[in-house]
Amino acid sequence: MPSYLSDVEIDDANLPPPTPEIEQERRVAIFDLLEENTFALPEREDGRALPEGPYKLDLAIRERRLVFSLSTPDAEAAGEFHLSLGPFRQVVKDYFQICESYFEAVKRMPPSQIEAIDMARRGIHDEGARILQDRLAGKAEVDKATARRLFTLICVLHHGSAM
Repeated sequence: MPSYLSDVEIDDANLPPPTPEIEQERRVAIFDLLEENTFALPEREDGRALPEGPYKLDLAIRERRLVFSLSTPDAEAAGEFHLSLGPFRQVVKDYFQICESYFEAVKRMPPSQIEAIDMARRGIHDEGARILQDRLAGKAEVDKATARRLFTLICVLHHGSAM
């Protein structure tokens, strides 16, 4: 059976309500993620069997850590891992700043300047996805497109947290 995410929930219960822009980013990222993604759990070192995918992902920030909780569609626990937010801090900050510049540019700059800012935005987004793939090494295997969409969700969570 293919390994992918069939459902994604964002636990933002302890965070301030998102802005309409952040809520839209979240909806688009989840929609795109569920349309196409690759998410596999590597074999356990002790040889115990893993529940087969697809997986439901509950993504949260708890105690200043990014928490991935995975279960099967039948609610069988498939795994949970916690990632330090430290490696993401600067790239998330840079991403929000460039996005703000992009949205301002769209209002009043010529297309060539908007395109330059958008290229920088995509570059920072790619860097965030690369960091996520590195941090997930040994815990989960994701392709670049999946990592990019998950990075967007990390940014959405970060927006309301004290990262």
